[in-house]
Amino acid sequence: MFLSHLSLTHYRNYRHLELDFTQPLTLLQGSNAQGKTNLLEAIFFLSTSKSVHAVQEREVVDWQAGEEPIPYCRVAAQTQLDGRTLELEIILTPRGDGINFTKQVQINGVNKRSMDLVGLMRTVLFLPEDIKLVDGGPAERRRYLDIALCQMDGAYCRALSAFQRVVTQRNSLLKSLREQELSPTAPAADAQLAFWDEKLVQHGALVMARRHNFIRILEVFARDRHAELSGGQEQLALNYLPSFNPGMLADPEFELYCEGLLPEMALPELEPAQVADAYRRKLAARRRREIGAGTTLYGPHRDDLRFLANDRDLRAYGSRGQQRSAALALKLAEVRAMTDSTATAPLLLLDDVMSELDAQRRSTLLSVLADVPQAVVTTTDWEDFTPEFRRRAQLLHVSAGTVQPYQQATQPG
Repeated sequence: MFLSHLSLTHYRNYRHLELDFTQPLTLLQGSNAQGKTNLLEAIFFLSTSKSVHAVQEREVVDWQAGEEPIPYCRVAAQTQLDGRTLELEIILTPRGDGINFTKQVQINGVNKRSMDLVGLMRTVLFLPEDIKLVDGGPAERRRYLDIALCQMDGAYCRALSAFQRVVTQRNSLLKSLREQELSPTAPAADAQLAFWDEKLVQHGALVMARRHNFIRILEVFARDRHAELSGGQEQLALNYLPSFNPGMLADPEFELYCEGLLPEMALPELEPAQVADAYRRKLAARRRREIGAGTTLYGPHRDDLRFLANDRDLRAYGSRGQQRSAALALKLAEVRAMTDSTATAPLLLLDDVMSELDAQRRSTLLSVLADVPQAVVTTTDWEDFTPEFRRRAQLLHVSAGTVQPYQQATQPG
């Protein structure tokens, strides 16, 4: 896969951009707040149909779009995939309420769902704030797993979407049952929950099994990358922490695993049917508790992921440098896992990654980039990269939402 062209209209601070990518490595240099991160975010938007930073999609629309007869935002790209050309496009147009925008997705000029876009141009994006994957809340880590897996596995994406809808419906019923308990004529809770329980198990079991198996694969690659980044001083482990024991360990062992006391234990691969059996038993055993809470307490919406270095939880005990190295090792492992799973290497997007890395980690990262089919990297300082790297890369300068080639006569070094 190769991203050959990117087109932006009224996206963030880009009023209009037409950019050709001519080399496997592209280095974008510019001062802060000039649009480097926005460009990476636009590529990621086309890859996942979701914005990195925006809470609402109207936030990515350039304010100057209001000067158009019909305000709009357009992000489009041309990619080469397995010898064929794909034209990907997202257009945001106002709905008329002055607040919300309608998203239209096109693939080769044909209207499609957002879900159809995911996985066509796979990307792995690393941002400075990705340290929150280690020190942030569980929702950050679940979102990371979902974005990565949806790009690789359409069945996972469909199951996740269905599970989220079921949770909403089931939570509404649980709240209703909690209120009905005050009435002696209320119908039996078991009968009312049976349908939604089975839907919850059907979709949730697949999501949990896929997450568990993906983390097993990630851990192998991340451990190697982290060892390189730490100069062999630390060994990284990834622990998948579901909200109930999905059948991968005996109960006492599972409790020790969740406490981080069995970080080195080789866990077996999980099958959705195995998880489904454990999930049904858990829901049946904790029915009264869920009704009392008025919400679904068990399932992939309560999952978490833990990072351990030399058996120490990095969220609680890791330094900022250790946490950053673990997050970077995870993203580099994702590149390898995605390549093995799909037989196509993803596009690697790195935003100002060198700024907080020491010489050892910089050298390791540059060696990794040499093996990636395509990467787009940003920096504020040309000298963060070796002259050899710069000679191999397409050099671009970003300033105030414009991108210009960095001329050979004025190249650094």
